[in-house]
Amino acid sequence: MFFDLNIKGSSLENNIKLAMEASNYGWEHINFSYNQNDFQNALNLKEDLKENLKDTINFDYTLEIESTNINEIRKNVNKFRNKALCISVVGGDLKVNRSVLENIKIDVLSRPYLKRYDSGLNHILAKEAANNNVAVELCFKDILRSYLAPRAKVISNFRDIYTLYRKFDFPLILSSRAESIFDIKTTHDFISVFKQTGLTDEEIDKSFKTAENILEFNKNRSNLIFKGVRRVDDEA
Repeated sequence: MFFDLNIKGSSLENNIKLAMEASNYGWEHINFSYNQNDFQNALNLKEDLKENLKDTINFDYTLEIESTNINEIRKNVNKFRNKALCISVVGGDLKVNRSVLENIKIDVLSRPYLKRYDSGLNHILAKEAANNNVAVELCFKDILRSYLAPRAKVISNFRDIYTLYRKFDFPLILSSRAESIFDIKTTHDFISVFKQTGLTDEEIDKSFKTAENILEFNKNRSNLIFKGVRRVDDEA
């Protein structure tokens, strides 16, 4: 299945347009992402969105925290952990990158390379991502909306992340971060672009499976006692 966990959520009307376009282009599941200031209000749209999108495309929400304040990030993670099927933090700041990858309550470090000259990851952080099962997210829009030298730098950062990914096998996901229907591409075009940056078909397929696994894991998160152990109903 084709999963995109980061399509920027906004109004009910715009979300419906984005979801319809994604469905027409072959996507099977999308998550609308909202920051910590808008997430609670977005939850109020969910039932209306379900009604309008039934039999069209599967969807849910991602809480995308945008902050360089470590305490604020932790506060919002604790506040919304039981309400969000996916929690992502926008990276770029090295303190944020490290804090996120050390926190097992967070699902995704998004764009660790943001506004940086390097990828925002190193061997130590890659090990933390693998140990704590925190996914690293690369966004298609960072290629789509850049040109010439800035685009070349984004692709170079992606390739540096691929090198660490192949060595340490941390979770990796790919998303569009689409804000309008013009940002949404067919699944074929999406895959083709990431193949041109250096990923293999198998690695791209694995990234979609990783996105699916994040959602499935969090559906059972309330039953987890500690890592690897889950509470089950007693049928005896």
